[in-house]
Amino acid sequence: MIPTVPQASCTDPSELDALSVIEAQRQILAHIQAVLGSEKIPLPFALRRVLARPIVSSLDVPSFANAAVDGFAVHSGDLPSSRQTAKLRIIGEALAGHPFIGPLQPGQAVRIMTGALLPEGADTVLMQEHVQRLEADQILVTGHHCSGENVRLPGEDIRRGETVLSEGRLLLPPDLGLIASLGQLEVWVKRKPVIAVLSTGDELLSQGTPYVPGKLYDSNRFSLLGALTRLPVETIDLGIIPDDEERLEAALRESADSADAVISSGGVSVGEADYTKRVLARLGDIQFWKVAIKPGRPLAFGRLGQALFFGLPGNPVAVLVTFYCFVLPALYRLAGTEPPFIPTLSAETTQPLRKKPGRTEFQRGILTLTPDGRWQVRTTGRQGSGILSSMSLGNCFIVLEHGRGPVAEGESVTVWPFAALM
Repeated sequence: MIPTVPQASCTDPSELDALSVIEAQRQILAHIQAVLGSEKIPLPFALRRVLARPIVSSLDVPSFANAAVDGFAVHSGDLPSSRQTAKLRIIGEALAGHPFIGPLQPGQAVRIMTGALLPEGADTVLMQEHVQRLEADQILVTGHHCSGENVRLPGEDIRRGETVLSEGRLLLPPDLGLIASLGQLEVWVKRKPVIAVLSTGDELLSQGTPYVPGKLYDSNRFSLLGALTRLPVETIDLGIIPDDEERLEAALRESADSADAVISSGGVSVGEADYTKRVLARLGDIQFWKVAIKPGRPLAFGRLGQALFFGLPGNPVAVLVTFYCFVLPALYRLAGTEPPFIPTLSAETTQPLRKKPGRTEFQRGILTLTPDGRWQVRTTGRQGSGILSSMSLGNCFIVLEHGRGPVAEGESVTVWPFAALM
């Protein structure tokens, strides 16, 4: 499965044998099936978990007619016609959880609070600001009201037997409230996929060890493990694997046995010490090695046994770009839910941008809104794939399309706000 034709290096101007971003995304998603297995968990722990069974309502919501505002419950037959008025006598009060007991007779009204059960015989609630209080027990009503106004009817939100949330739903805060409103305290959710993360390279140092000239402290694992916390997955941190073919093969073999997906960073380029390709040729089945993207062209995707494998580049910005572009949607599908919609904006550049046709570029930008409501964007400065500070300084990706060339100041570009991704 490993291509034997000559391959371009990272600095080659051409993108020999590289897939487009769209085609790489398509191939990845086409190879993914959701994990099997489910569990029942308490509702408070279900945030950002994936539903394994649909939520079907066993009752109407609301289950009774109630007031939508603070005011007075009346019968519509007592409402005066246009340009007329009517006096109604207040006979009691209805509070949420403490209903008025007894029927409403003609010419009567009940003081009622939002959410309170509508008294027997009432079908309309007059907002308190829309009536005139005459005496302690009387109100004056004009002819500007309609029958049924300000009343929430049984089943207005949800009907008994209705499927309110479908299997595969990623549960968000409103969903938890919706389930709670049905009286349910537990939900069935899909098993969390297990994701193993490792970094490769002799040049990497672990945090807490003395600095050695010529080496770097590993940052990629921390970026990836942090990004994964937003997903419905469990993680295994395999640490740093040195440039040793036997140790790399042992680590990948072990991770493939214990995880549903393996994410490595580094070792997928063309360097002599990049053993990942040889190891994967023995252990795995790799779909592709290169994508026409900047940063992040050396990118491997395939399988290690039954586990998915994502071999990301070693440069820290390229790791994050390829994670959000390719790995993030894939892991959502692996978890049993559809990849999230990423909202984009169109913004005007405040500077020229360098770009070569034939690859999709993700530059790091700072997005701002002008006083007159226009989105503008500028880069964070130097755009090297090793400048991780550009991710911290920025608040968006400037996405420059595959066929696009240099961008002039004032042109419109597409941006992905980080807030939708992170």
